[in-house]
Amino acid sequence: MDTLVATEKQLIADIDRLREQFPQTQDLYREVCVAMFFRYGMTPTANKLYQLVRKGSMSAPAEALNRFWENLREKSRVTVSHPDLPNALKDAAGELVATLWTAAQTTAHETLASFQNDAQAQVDEAREEEKQAFNARDQARMALASVQDELAQARLESDALRHEITALTSTKSVVESQLLDARTELTANRARLDDARRDFAAELEKLRTAAQQSEDRFGAVETRALLEIDRERTATARLQKALETARTEGKVADDRHRAECSGLQTQVADLRHALGVLEGAIQTVSEGRDAAIRELETSRTQLSDAGAEAGALRAERDALLRQLQSYESTARKRDSTAPPPARAKRRKLE
Repeated sequence: MDTLVATEKQLIADIDRLREQFPQTQDLYREVCVAMFFRYGMTPTANKLYQLVRKGSMSAPAEALNRFWENLREKSRVTVSHPDLPNALKDAAGELVATLWTAAQTTAHETLASFQNDAQAQVDEAREEEKQAFNARDQARMALASVQDELAQARLESDALRHEITALTSTKSVVESQLLDARTELTANRARLDDARRDFAAELEKLRTAAQQSEDRFGAVETRALLEIDRERTATARLQKALETARTEGKVADDRHRAECSGLQTQVADLRHALGVLEGAIQTVSEGRDAAIRELETSRTQLSDAGAEAGALRAERDALLRQLQSYESTARKRDSTAPPPARAKRRKLE
């Protein structure tokens, strides 16, 4: 294809030079036919001549082409003239030269036809490639338009991202400032928390000390209550022994002291009831002490409640002590009012 294009360009250049040398139309068409046929091996046609020269009417290249072929046929007839050769030999030599010229011309035309076929194939291939190039160009233009659209969209997105980055930067500055303030406040809160922990530890130690003291006091109260109970039990045992002794003194003494024994039994029942009350009170005191210890370990309020409960227990203990004292006073009065033999026996038993 490149060779054909170069040939046509060179032919057009030669035609331009021939225009200057042969201003006459028929002479120009004749020289163009000669150049095409003998120089470039192309078969001239009327249409091709008119496309190349574009001068005169459509009949001008046809007339010039006919004259070219007539001149070519006349020149192909070779006349051999020699004074010494016979006419028959001259005619045979002329025919031989004409035959050779015709064969050469036929070979040239065949070669030209083959060249034209190859050239046409190359032209068709070039046209197909041109078509493909046009399609590729159109696709490239479409792709370029798409890329330009994507580029514009990317620019818009880039601008939006820049604005977003600017906003995020401002937000980051505000957040960093807030974070710095929060860290400062957190440091202050940690310091206050440490102070509160130390204060709480000190208060807790005080509460533990107070609870230990209360437990010690409750232990002493319990010990005293147990001693009182033992005394009452001992007194009760003594009274039971005295009652048994009084019963064995005889029927007369039994009748005489039946009323006293009845009173003594009543007193013993009262003492037993008082003993049960004391045991219940001691159990209540023990449970209250345990509850107070647990409550004192958890909070100050429980310690206050334990103190109140301890006050109540003290009051109850004082009431019990007063009741025991009352019982003892009653027993002493009873002993003082009892008959002498009975008092003597009772003292002896004691």
